[in-house]
Amino acid sequence: MKIKINKQPQGSILLVTMLTAFIVGMALASYLTLVSVQNQSTLRSLSWNSSVPAMEAGVEEALTALQYYGTTNLVAGGWSMNSSDGFYHKNGRLPIGNSYDGYSYDAGIKPPPLGGKDQPTIECLGYAPVPANLVTSYKGLYGMILGGLVPSYTPDVSTAKRKVRVVAVRRSPFDYSILTKGQIDLNGNNIATDSFDCSDPTTKKDKGNVATNSGLVNSINAGNADIKGHVSTGPHGSVSIGPNGSIGDTSWVDQGNKGIKTGWISDDTNVDIPPVNPPFTSGYSSAGSGKYPMVTGPSYDYVFYTSGQYRLSSFSGKVMVASNAVVTLLVDSSFSFTGQDQITISPGATLKVYVAASSASIAGNGVVNQNGDALAFQYYGLPSNTSLSFNGNAAFTGVIYAPNADFTLGGGGNNTSDFVGACVAKTVKMNGHFHFHYPECLADQTPFGGYVVYSWNEVSPN
Repeated sequence: MKIKINKQPQGSILLVTMLTAFIVGMALASYLTLVSVQNQSTLRSLSWNSSVPAMEAGVEEALTALQYYGTTNLVAGGWSMNSSDGFYHKNGRLPIGNSYDGYSYDAGIKPPPLGGKDQPTIECLGYAPVPANLVTSYKGLYGMILGGLVPSYTPDVSTAKRKVRVVAVRRSPFDYSILTKGQIDLNGNNIATDSFDCSDPTTKKDKGNVATNSGLVNSINAGNADIKGHVSTGPHGSVSIGPNGSIGDTSWVDQGNKGIKTGWISDDTNVDIPPVNPPFTSGYSSAGSGKYPMVTGPSYDYVFYTSGQYRLSSFSGKVMVASNAVVTLLVDSSFSFTGQDQITISPGATLKVYVAASSASIAGNGVVNQNGDALAFQYYGLPSNTSLSFNGNAAFTGVIYAPNADFTLGGGGNNTSDFVGACVAKTVKMNGHFHFHYPECLADQTPFGGYVVYSWNEVSPN
């Protein structure tokens, strides 16, 4: 019997085993590398997104500075000018709990050029820390397996950053010829709005905008009005228009088109309408009453010869504000100019009247503004002023700001511009023949309105 001896080399089994182990080790190392890279990518993405709140905080800081210091006094707010880029800069750190963990921002404000539009530019870099890797090095077991083919990973402890460029504009309630919190009802005949360039009052333009913050159905009833301007409501609000109404640009309306031109209504109104505060609590004079005989012309119940702050319980009768006098008047309980009552504002004079009375009325030739400038007569209704009526057939030049008042207008004149100025109220209801002629420079000259974001674009942080 012959016995066969297997002469196959025994090392082949060991070689197969080592090769299999090497392949498994390579696969395992590749998988661990993939997991680690994916983990790092996720952490980086979280940090990158976490820099957005820091960036937004810097933009808010800049908008607040513009509100308080404008574009010419930023140094007073702790902003430092950088002559190399023309921006005023300010840095800030954001606390997380009781510590600062690297969240910060670098905000910059670039004022608009002299004589240009009031649109400052804001640039802000937001920073957030990048977390250290969970696996800091592949040396060791896997490094030995791979024979050093995979380099050691250095933890990335730098900061993720994002940058935004914002253009801000000053938004005022007086951006509109008519603005309300609630409903606007233009129920009358021969009602119209348009605008004009303050440098050339003879121009007729199409910024006679009408808007409400209300989002109700038929928030604005345009009736048969000719509105040369945009009409807007709050979100989901709607506009109704009569068969002879027209809303659009100057050429659209003047050509006799009826209805609403495409793109001239929207439901995106969201305008801050702040309440009116008393102009002063002390340092005022009590305006004296009694006749002030003039050399020529009528006698007056009140004549304001000099600039100053005054306070009255009731205000009515014949009133004159003398030339170049700048008068601020607080009226506590009654404001009524009807019949033969009249306020005459002389050339160069200004009257700002703050009314706390629950109701107020102006009729006939109640206000004669000899300046032709709407800002020469400014009516401000305090929160307690909930009703304001305007009646008569004379033209009116001035601004009305009574955010808690239901403003009713009846009558109206026969001029092409019966109401030169703008009004802001809780609601507006119109019956009569009113042509609103809106001065486009009004928004830049009134005290209300802050800076808001006009455009927001993310740019490269480098």
